[in-house]
Amino acid sequence: MRLNQLTLVAALAAAFPLFATAADAPAAPAQKPWLDRSLSADKRAELAVKAMTREEKLRWVFGYFGTSFAPKGTTPPKGAIPFSAGFVPGNPRLGLPDLLETDAGLGVATQATPTPRERTALPSGLATASTWDTQMAYAGGAMIGSEARLSGFNVMLAGGVNLMRDPRNGRNFEYAGEDPLLAGTMVGHAVKGIESNHVISTVKHYALNDQETGRNEHDVRIDKAAARMSDLLAMQLALEQSDAGSVMCSYNRVFGTYACENDYLLNEVLKKDWGFKGYVMSDWGATHSTVQAANNGLDRQSGQEFDKSPYFGGALDEAVKNGYVSEARLDDMATRIVRAMFAKGVVDNPVAQDGKIDFAKDGAVSRATAEEGIVLLKNDNKVLPLSKDVKTIAVIGGHADVGVLSGGGSSQVYPVGGNAVPGLEPKVWPGPVVYYPSSPLRHIQALAPNAKVVYDDGTDPARAARVAAQADVALVFATQWIGEANDATSLALPDNQDTLIDNVAGANPRTVVVLETGGPVAMPWVAKIPAVLEAWYPGTSGGEAIARVLFGAVNPSGHLPATFPVSEQQLPRPTLDGDPKQPEQRFTVDYKEGAAIGYKWFDQKGLTPLFPFGHGLSYTTFSYSGLASQVKDGRLHVRFKVTNTGNVAGKDVPQVYVSPLAAKWEAPKRLAGWDKVALQPGESKEVDVVVEPRILGLFDEKSKTWRIAKGKYKLVLAEDAAGKNATSVTVDLPASTLDVRGRQRK
Repeated sequence: MRLNQLTLVAALAAAFPLFATAADAPAAPAQKPWLDRSLSADKRAELAVKAMTREEKLRWVFGYFGTSFAPKGTTPPKGAIPFSAGFVPGNPRLGLPDLLETDAGLGVATQATPTPRERTALPSGLATASTWDTQMAYAGGAMIGSEARLSGFNVMLAGGVNLMRDPRNGRNFEYAGEDPLLAGTMVGHAVKGIESNHVISTVKHYALNDQETGRNEHDVRIDKAAARMSDLLAMQLALEQSDAGSVMCSYNRVFGTYACENDYLLNEVLKKDWGFKGYVMSDWGATHSTVQAANNGLDRQSGQEFDKSPYFGGALDEAVKNGYVSEARLDDMATRIVRAMFAKGVVDNPVAQDGKIDFAKDGAVSRATAEEGIVLLKNDNKVLPLSKDVKTIAVIGGHADVGVLSGGGSSQVYPVGGNAVPGLEPKVWPGPVVYYPSSPLRHIQALAPNAKVVYDDGTDPARAARVAAQADVALVFATQWIGEANDATSLALPDNQDTLIDNVAGANPRTVVVLETGGPVAMPWVAKIPAVLEAWYPGTSGGEAIARVLFGAVNPSGHLPATFPVSEQQLPRPTLDGDPKQPEQRFTVDYKEGAAIGYKWFDQKGLTPLFPFGHGLSYTTFSYSGLASQVKDGRLHVRFKVTNTGNVAGKDVPQVYVSPLAAKWEAPKRLAGWDKVALQPGESKEVDVVVEPRILGLFDEKSKTWRIAKGKYKLVLAEDAAGKNATSVTVDLPASTLDVRGRQRK
């Protein structure tokens, strides 16, 4: 039965003391030593929690949705920012502010409303990962964190670092690809950028939430050591790079237990082994118990309206009173939350709504990220860059006349100017489908002012082919919309776009395909197409970025953060586990591939991908020389020289892979490091890559150590995981043991 509003308020008041009157609150202390900025965050949190009543501690561990929740007829509490993700009431008595939470990793999102706040969206997480540029990741994080602060938020529910175990995962576009070193490093820098604004950020979704089908019910099974060397390593590296204030636990089960009440994940791995000092928040709807969740490491129930019960409300109060959850554990929960607030400057730098946002400046950050993240997959006969003297250009499909696509779900950012293509299905969550009003067509026209540019919407492949036949070059924009809770049904482009591309290619041999996708897609037509660009979801300035790459105003330098398979048959699970039509049905997802994800799986099985991990072309060429290595201060250094051997300036991403010649790993090689190098024509630069030592070892779950075997290791310097332009050197390494955090044991 649906509660009316009065009944709801009464129920919540009984469950949790948010609605206590001012008269019930104890008086503010005369001295507030926790507000002394000269003290450490740990000491300030200790003093603040010591001054709290039990009711005040309980308020910190109980979060609300910041928007009306129709299924339960709830309305957001007073103080929440309208149409926001979440709200936790502060403590005015102690001088501690509310926690005001916004989704997500691509910008300041808005929950469902006819009047969303308009903000700047970064390109997808995969696009940022494709830059292989940690400074770019930091700059993007700093930009969206600034917009969060200026919008009145002090918590941003970013950044996602789940590895791409399946290219059909509906949230791959929020994440950073398949390799733990690349993903953890890039997301870690993005989170660090967000938190530079005195905003708490998260690392999510912890852990092994690598598909959306059955995400609330599926149970992940994997060898624990393999998890430590893959998904968990990515999370660990992201936390080490960022010192994020929070971790968000995921929906799925792991080893039979929900992630948000999983003692192994939360207490043993995260808090004990990794030494995480922040707090664990649940995803919205991912809390399933009171005593088990609290004792097994969950510090705060988020968006309690999504859960079956307010588990951390009155039930937790009762559990503490009766000793099922200790008073010390409640203190720890509150302390972790308040400590993050002090450590990240939330208390000392209060936020205010309606700050002035410089959209032109922020748009430039988004555009720069898109430009460096666009991957030139193929460029036969140097079809690209396009000449500004081209006479006729056919632009076909993808709503390229008005905008560029974005991904769906909780990360949806609404752009200045609104949705360029309103009314597409699905219109409800995880929709609406949103196109950002950055028109590739308009920017192409601006860069080729003397050309005749003709647009066809691509809905009739035969008509599009006739248009293409009359042009000097045909640009086909192909799209794939995916979103949260909505895995792709296959790797094929939807809506008959493969036929469209086939027809256009048959009519014009100078056809370029521009992909706006949430992840890898199949390309049965690729042999017929001379040039292919992967633009991902390119953000609110994406149309301009695409045009600038097409015409060479920007030399493409993106490299794939994930392998593009030829088809589903090359994947560890050709058919996705679970049934989207039965979302409540429990099932097991068995990661038999262990840590052999992406290129490692392809290497292990001897498979040839469509495009390998790390692949990316340029309008210039590069060469490598002088490869050498040495162990210095306990770290393996790899040195080499990169030279621009072409005629235009460009950026290269030299990648170092390591292979043991005696020891046996999960796969023949691992990414060990990289750099991004900008070079003028003929210019050379010396590069020194320091190898993360855990990449050289195997994790031993019993002793919780990383063990590096004595012997020879082959270091390969190449342009991609397939070994393009490769050179190699062999190094002898002594046996060594690292602790669980990768530090040399004495």
